[in-house]
Amino acid sequence: MASWVLSECGIKPIPQIFPKPRTGFISNSAKNAATFPKNGFLHENNKFSDPKFTLCSVSFNGVSRNRKWVTKVSAPSRIAFLESNEEKKTVYGVNEGKEDIEFDYGSPPPFKLGDIRAAIPKHCWVKDPWRSMSYVARDVAIVFGLALSAIYLNKWFVWPLYWVAQGTMFWALFVLGHDWRISHRTHHQNHGHVENDESWHPWNRSPGKTGSHFDPNSDLFVPNERKNVITSTVCWTAMAALLVGLSFVIGPFELIKLYGVPYWGFVMWLDLVTYLHHHGHEDKLPWYRGKEWNYLRGGLTTLDRDYGWINNIHHDIGTHVIHHLFPQIPHYHLVEATNAAKPVLGKYYRAPKKSGPLPFYLIGDLIRSLKQDHYVSDTGDVVYYQTDPQLGGSVKSKE
Repeated sequence: MASWVLSECGIKPIPQIFPKPRTGFISNSAKNAATFPKNGFLHENNKFSDPKFTLCSVSFNGVSRNRKWVTKVSAPSRIAFLESNEEKKTVYGVNEGKEDIEFDYGSPPPFKLGDIRAAIPKHCWVKDPWRSMSYVARDVAIVFGLALSAIYLNKWFVWPLYWVAQGTMFWALFVLGHDWRISHRTHHQNHGHVENDESWHPWNRSPGKTGSHFDPNSDLFVPNERKNVITSTVCWTAMAALLVGLSFVIGPFELIKLYGVPYWGFVMWLDLVTYLHHHGHEDKLPWYRGKEWNYLRGGLTTLDRDYGWINNIHHDIGTHVIHHLFPQIPHYHLVEATNAAKPVLGKYYRAPKKSGPLPFYLIGDLIRSLKQDHYVSDTGDVVYYQTDPQLGGSVKSKE
């Protein structure tokens, strides 16, 4: 009889949602109605109901009884640890709140540098000297080919095209050899550190770094780097002397057309690329001090950028995150290494915007950053760029 009554009421076995649930039926009175916390995935003051369980009328010897049935299911232990609506909890960079989920790029990552290294295929670490030098030979040949073509054609409309192309090739040559520089190596070793970073480190309200890259006794260098600084300065002086000599041979105006203008194009590429690999993301990038900084967290503050057709020309320098973490990886393996590391990096990797043939979209990112990213606080171990109202921009920066 009991089974007939239950079947007539439409009651069916409850599917196992939680491991080994305790189930039963209780009367649905106001006193003991089932309610659950509003936080998380269960909602407050909503009586537990299911279309399978309906009000039924059963008659025994002419007596009709109405009864409502609800399930009594033990909730998983996770509910006891849910926080109040006003609180947020950060777990590996994720803030869990009532209505939103915000990723905190400044939180310590749940992985280590060794985890990223292990995800990268072994052949990506192998340097091929012949292949490496082939890129040098290619770039040098293009540089001389562009110069000879411009001299031979010598048309007014050719020179602007030459300046853009040659400036880009100067930049490509720099990319191949830039890791040799002391100051750039210091930048890699201290990326994301407010005081110790060497390239495009943020301004403080207090005075910044002082010193000259041509002075071997500068505070920018340690004593054992003195000989290397002297060698660099001698080479720079020799190049300057060569250009002065060339100006007497071909004339200063021709030298400016052949070398001077493309050189400024190279400087523009250098500043644009270096700046946008460390600035200009929609989410503010953290900078660190003291114990909050380490090599991995600093490297994760860098950005990858897509340069369209220019990616191949300047040797995939847009794959900047892996280049910063592992500068020993040859540039011709950076794309593969980046793709292999993405699953480990998770949300700490900020995928670049897709570029058209030419990366004109970067102009907007540059302008927005220059309006907003002005300085960081003199205090605090995890800081973000703030906006100086006197320099322009009205967007309130993250403290």
